[in-house]
Amino acid sequence: MSGARARRRRRDGQRLAARYAAAILITVVFLFPIYWLFMISFKTPEEIFHSPPVWYPASIQFDNFAVLFRDGDAITVWNSLFVATVSTVIAMVLGTLCAYSLARFKTGGDNLAVWIISQRMIPPIAVVFPLFLLYVWLGWVDTYHGLILLYTAFNLPYVIWMMRGYIEDVPIELEESALVDGCTRWEVLSRVVFPMVRSGLFATAVFTFVFAWNDFIFALIMTRSEVTTYPVQVTHYFGAQSNFWAKIAAMSALGTVPIFIAVAFLQRYLVRGISLGAVKG
Repeated sequence: MSGARARRRRRDGQRLAARYAAAILITVVFLFPIYWLFMISFKTPEEIFHSPPVWYPASIQFDNFAVLFRDGDAITVWNSLFVATVSTVIAMVLGTLCAYSLARFKTGGDNLAVWIISQRMIPPIAVVFPLFLLYVWLGWVDTYHGLILLYTAFNLPYVIWMMRGYIEDVPIELEESALVDGCTRWEVLSRVVFPMVRSGLFATAVFTFVFAWNDFIFALIMTRSEVTTYPVQVTHYFGAQSNFWAKIAAMSALGTVPIFIAVAFLQRYLVRGISLGAVKG
């Protein structure tokens, strides 16, 4: 019996070690492109084009980043940050209110929510050129408010759909008790509903921000020089004869920092928000 128990324990240990090894291997595979991107941004041109590859720079160089700030290209990261943040806040406020109406008052019946999320599935390329003509007529091309309005409208269906699901998971008896105690509908929202869907609220906000941050087609068509976002700016470094790999890596590194910060600070809300409502009793 003791020998069988020892063999079983040894097999369990080997399986656990194999799982850890596979997890480490997968992590390395997925993290290597990010590591390589940041290493290129700190390399000199000689190290970037060296063969065989230089796996890490001999010394940390910030010249590639300095060039972006000196040429004014780094302002595109601020443009992306401002537009994505403002559009996310507006979409979250309007979308949450709309989702509450759909969840509690059944506004529009059972099919309105499906119709709303179907609008998010429209390919951007199918609507960007009619919108461009409208923006030309309104004089909104290459403006902050034009791009903010566009991102808000495009991400609003996603916010409504996600928040509707989170709000429906809140027991309606809690809201009824608050109303009986004298709370207004707005107080019910702020004191009962929002605290209970906080994780879902932050998770939806993060994904909405990422959608706006990563957008390319709308920013490419609707901007010229004043409100150029960083995904569009990166494409300017690709040429017919050569590519500016140092600038590409440095700008891409700058563009990933805000996402890393947002996910790092909201990680616990993000994980709980994604799993919220996944298991029902």
